[in-house]
Amino acid sequence: MEWYFFLLFAVGIVLIAKGGDLFVDSAAYIADVSGIPKFIVGATIVSFATTLPELLVSALAAGQGKTEMAIGNAVGSVTANTGLIMALSMLLIPMAVVRRTTLPKAVLLIAAVLGLWGLSVGGLTVWKGLLLFAIFAAFMAENILSAKKQQGKEEDRVTADRKTIVKSVAILLLSAAAIVAGSDLLVHYGSLIAAGFGVPESVIGLTAIAIGTSLPELVTAVTAIIKKQSDLSVGNVIGANIIDTTMILPVCAVISGGTLPVTTQTLWLDLPVCLGVVLLALLPTLFSGRFHRWQGVACLAVYAGYLAYVFIGCPGLPV
Repeated sequence: MEWYFFLLFAVGIVLIAKGGDLFVDSAAYIADVSGIPKFIVGATIVSFATTLPELLVSALAAGQGKTEMAIGNAVGSVTANTGLIMALSMLLIPMAVVRRTTLPKAVLLIAAVLGLWGLSVGGLTVWKGLLLFAIFAAFMAENILSAKKQQGKEEDRVTADRKTIVKSVAILLLSAAAIVAGSDLLVHYGSLIAAGFGVPESVIGLTAIAIGTSLPELVTAVTAIIKKQSDLSVGNVIGANIIDTTMILPVCAVISGGTLPVTTQTLWLDLPVCLGVVLLALLPTLFSGRFHRWQGVACLAVYAGYLAYVFIGCPGLPV
């Protein structure tokens, strides 16, 4: 094992930590200046930036014929985003939600996961992918309409000159790039270090791919919680999940040559667990109008149990 593995691993941690700090600050500032609610900024700008690792990993995997990794990464990321990242937000800062903002996005996310599960039977083809992409288009249209309706009044906005706004956008883009680059270093060299210590390859793949590509969302969530911007974090997770299921997988289906085969385990374990944590995180909130700590605890427990089961193995679920 080379000494520079540890150095680049540490560089990845620094890039993620500092990038996450600057990213949340600049995204919150842009929301204040534009008058657009932070939830919507989180669901669009922040979500696109933090889903770059999933898109890159899944697209590269599909292009190399590793189709199971492509779809497993997307589904696993949604489960991690909800069962770990959103759960932490609910546990540490349970908050009230604005139903008119949250309801459409929650319904679209539930429809996306349900649609992915149903359409995955027999493999995910380009035509099935287009149906999922229609949900993504509806999500973007809903965000644009919401932004226009809820854009703050001129007198309520933070005033800023053009130079400051351009600087904030530049910081947003550079910090997003830092988070993605840091995540890549952390995943790649963390895997090499783990392999050097004899950690099984299957364990490395599960943690490095499924959780590793969700590091930007996790960093953004933790930073947002520290800065008491939890609405930015929740919007980011919901938006990232919709992008993972309705934009990334259709792109991968095209890259792979037309069909993404789906394993029995994905159909009868991974997707049901994914849907379960999404429903657990969203349905009670839509009825009560707020997130509760018990939801965070329950989602974390389900996710921990799921990981434990995957580590042990899945008897009776032939691949």
